[in-house]
Amino acid sequence: MAWKHSVIMQMGRFLLLVILFLPREMTSSVLTVNGKTENYILDTTPGSQESLICAVQNHTREEELFWYREAGRVDLKSGNKINSSSVCVSSISENDNGISFTCRLGRDQSVSISVVLNVTFPPLLSGNDFQTAEEGSDVKLDCNVIANPQAQMMWYKNSSPLDLEKSHHQIQQTSESLQLSITKVKKSDNGTYSCIAKSPLKTESLDFHLIVKDKTISVPAEPIIAACVVVFLTLCFGLIARRKKIMKLCMKDKDPHRETAL
Repeated sequence: MAWKHSVIMQMGRFLLLVILFLPREMTSSVLTVNGKTENYILDTTPGSQESLICAVQNHTREEELFWYREAGRVDLKSGNKINSSSVCVSSISENDNGISFTCRLGRDQSVSISVVLNVTFPPLLSGNDFQTAEEGSDVKLDCNVIANPQAQMMWYKNSSPLDLEKSHHQIQQTSESLQLSITKVKKSDNGTYSCIAKSPLKTESLDFHLIVKDKTISVPAEPIIAACVVVFLTLCFGLIARRKKIMKLCMKDKDPHRETAL
């Protein structure tokens, strides 16, 4: 029994020594960005500047770091790569919303941490704000919008909510546009249509001016051409039919003595 106990003790000591003298490379390193150890969303606004600092925790040697903006690698200075690395995101705009920045460990890029920009801004509206249409034609008013958070959209006419008529008005909405289709416009469709975008930050509007003109009566060209051809051919046939009579009259004018003799 004492022999067995001694063997167990020796094995335990051996395992303890193995654990204590494990190669340093096997020690797990952890990345942090601005002190956070997990992926996170960074709230910001247009025109702001954000600094992202990536650091290696639990490192036992110098570790090289890489930064990526989406799938593209960020160029870093030589002194901004080892154990700690920072990037500055300046002049943030609405287009940067949803962009991700990822810090990766050089020797094992599966070790990484990401930051996603959440750029909040009020609605921005755009579109063709002046249109003319002929009575009876179809018209589409396209209101383009970007906003974060997403805005609630609606149409007004002459400062009042638009009264939708079945089979005359149709509205289609996506996350980035609000379209109003008017089938066979009438004179009563004249007016100012307002695209209203409401968000928790602000309410914005864009006016669309629609002018409906009288329907022009167009005369088809084909019947006119056909009528001209018929008249031309009739004149030609008439001249040919009267050719002999015309020639006789011409001969009488040239020989007056012969006419007297007869």
